[in-house]
Amino acid sequence: MGSTTLSEIILNPDKPEYAQSDDITIMVSFKIQGELRDALNEKNWTESYNKYDNLFKLKYGIKATSGGFRKKELKDIDTYRKASFFWTRNPKLVNPMKEKRVWVQVAKNFEPFIKLTEEEVKAELFDFNEKVTFKASEIGSGKHKISVDVWSSWQKHLWTDSGDVKGSSKEIEITVN
Repeated sequence: MGSTTLSEIILNPDKPEYAQSDDITIMVSFKIQGELRDALNEKNWTESYNKYDNLFKLKYGIKATSGGFRKKELKDIDTYRKASFFWTRNPKLVNPMKEKRVWVQVAKNFEPFIKLTEEEVKAELFDFNEKVTFKASEIGSGKHKISVDVWSSWQKHLWTDSGDVKGSSKEIEITVN
């Protein structure tokens, strides 16, 4: 049995220097890789749909901190994504090789997405680009090291066991004038 991990936890600030009155915006990107991602495939989601296990909820969180030894919490995001498995005869979604097909709708921040391939569904559900924003005045002037801790968890379904993963980013340095 393999494992599930968080990979490529990357922080990208919108600029390297800020004024006291600025909002600091950092894009946090990461991916869920491994067993969970591999188990989400058309065969498994079709079987789940047929056995009435048709909703998958992936909880995740991001905690941004500043400082070295004594970290100061800057922003804490706690949210989720959902994947709903459904059957349709919608002609826009029909795969010409099959009479019927179970599709996946991924909801990110309450906005639904329907992708046409397994890889697109996996990317929509398991690849993250989240914006973390806080005020420069909260950390004061000077050079600051910023990092994030990321976590995710999910419940047991026909195609996967329950689990969770955690990871941390490397520190980046920003300057507040």
